[in-house]
This record gives sequence, C-alpha cells and structure tokens, in this order.
Amino acid sequence: MYHQKLEQVLNNIERVMIGKRTVAELSLVSLLAQGHVLLEDVPGVGKTMMVRALAKSVGAKFTRIQFTPDLLPSDVIGVSIYNPKEMTFQFRPGPIMGNIVLADEINRTSPKTQSSLLESMEEGSVTVDGFTHKLSKPFFVMATQNPIEYEGTYPLPEAQLDRFLLKMQMGYPDAKEEMEVLNRLQFAPPIDELQPVITIEELQHLQEEVKKVMVDEKVKEYIVDLAGKTRDHANVYLGVSPRGSIALMKACQAYAMLHGRDYVLPDDVQFLVPYVFSHRMILKSEARYEGIEPEEVIERILARTRVPVQRMAK
Repeated sequence: MYHQKLEQVLNNIERVMIGKRTVAELSLVSLLAQGHVLLEDVPGVGKTMMVRALAKSVGAKFTRIQFTPDLLPSDVIGVSIYNPKEMTFQFRPGPIMGNIVLADEINRTSPKTQSSLLESMEEGSVTVDGFTHKLSKPFFVMATQNPIEYEGTYPLPEAQLDRFLLKMQMGYPDAKEEMEVLNRLQFAPPIDELQPVITIEELQHLQEEVKKVMVDEKVKEYIVDLAGKTRDHANVYLGVSPRGSIALMKACQAYAMLHGRDYVLPDDVQFLVPYVFSHRMILKSEARYEGIEPEEVIERILARTRVPVQRMAK
C-alpha cells in the first residue's frame, strides 16, 4: 500500500523530470526520513524544477529563498514589527515558514545568514526576539549550490553540512533525454499541470511509518563499522560522527519503504552510504592534493568491510 502511494509520487515527478529517477527517489527518501538535501550541480539541469515537482506532488506549500551576499537572517526566518495601533510587536514570518523550502545557491550568502537555517533544519523551529515559533510539518529543505563558481561564495561550515541528510548531484541528461525535454517544453511547462497525488496528512503518516521499518542488529553493526572506519582511514582528517550513522539508518529505513519492504538490507546501506557520508568527511590536505575524493575513500572502505549475510527476518 505504501509502496503504491510512493510510486505515484515518483511517477508524477517523472512527468516533469526526464531521466532523473534516482534523484527523485533520493529526494523522496530524505523527505520520508524527515531530513534535508544538498543538491550540488551546475545551473540549468533542473534543480529548482525537481523541488517544485516534489512539492506539487505531495500538495505541500512551496517557498523559495534566493540567497545573495546581502541577505540577512531576518529575511529568512522573519522579523518582529511594531504595531502602533495595538502598541505591540507582531511577528512577520519569513519564507522559511513553508513545507518544502528551496534554499537556492545557499553558499552565496554570508555564514551569519547560513546559520539562520540551523535551528529550523534541526529542531523545526525559529527563534525571534526570544520567542520560539514552530514550523509547520512536514518541513523539508533542499539547498542548491554551484560547484564551479567559487568567487563571491562562502563554503558551508561542517555544522551546516551535517544538517543535510543527503548530498547529491543531478548531472546532464543524455541526448535522448534532452530531446524529450525539448518536446515537452515546446508548448507549456508540464509543471503547471502537475496535481497532488497524496495529501500532507498521508505524507506525515508515511513519515511516522518509516520509523517502524525493521533494522536488524547486524545491519546496525554494519553501519557503525562503516562510520568507524571513516574515522581511522589514512586519508581522512575528520570522519563521520554518530549523527551520520543515525542519518544513514533513517535513510535506509525510508529507502526500504520506498521499495516496498518493511526491513532494511545491507544493499540499502551500500547504495546510500556515499550520499550520506561524503559531505560529512574532511580529507587530509595530502589526499586532496592527490585528487582523492570522499566517494573514493568510501568505496575503498566498503570493499574491505565485511557485509552481514545473516538472513533478514520479514
């Protein structure tokens, strides 16, 4: 039943996004696991369209924040304004008060403004003038950044990166897919005709059901083992924290539900670990100088880590 609902969401997104099934699945995994996504890719590959399609498919309120160097924290979370008639301060919510929020080009704004997202992404609330305001649920942030342009940007600090459940790229479409994009966009954008296939209430129910997906002790040990080896690896300066292990487990639970299972397989861990761990690792300067990427280190760790083979109970 859950699998059918989620398949409808993916099929709906694919009406807009051509050849991006994996990206759509990972976005939905993060939403189900109540996490957030960092989408790193060049302009024009459909990052904004992906977020809008996901928001429309689940009937969620979509808001967009265009990050610029002059953006202030109050432009993101909101501000208290004095009302002379009532002689009180009234809170005017910012664009962060949505269900699905696109934080576009997040690395173009100052660290001070970047940090304004920390509380909302971790605790689901914002604090203004000493008063805490709860965000509406579900709450999901998809942030984008351009990996090519570095002039006038501010790299995200580790504490900020750690708030993202997954980091991924979209990549260019192949020639056949790009032709299909041209055909679909010749007359009217398909996004305008997209309708919700599940309700917000159904999505929240699915988010609670994800927590019930069974994770065997052997699979948990496998996750912990992988995280531990990132901390001891010769090329790694800073390994994955326990928060990363928790993130991987939650992502695996959502991924299992997405594929119609109520239990997690080691294969789920192997597929998701590069997306969950890569942005949580800092490589040593010598490794970076040699051109080694975090994904390469993860691949080596996976190759020398024993995979649990005990049969999973359904």
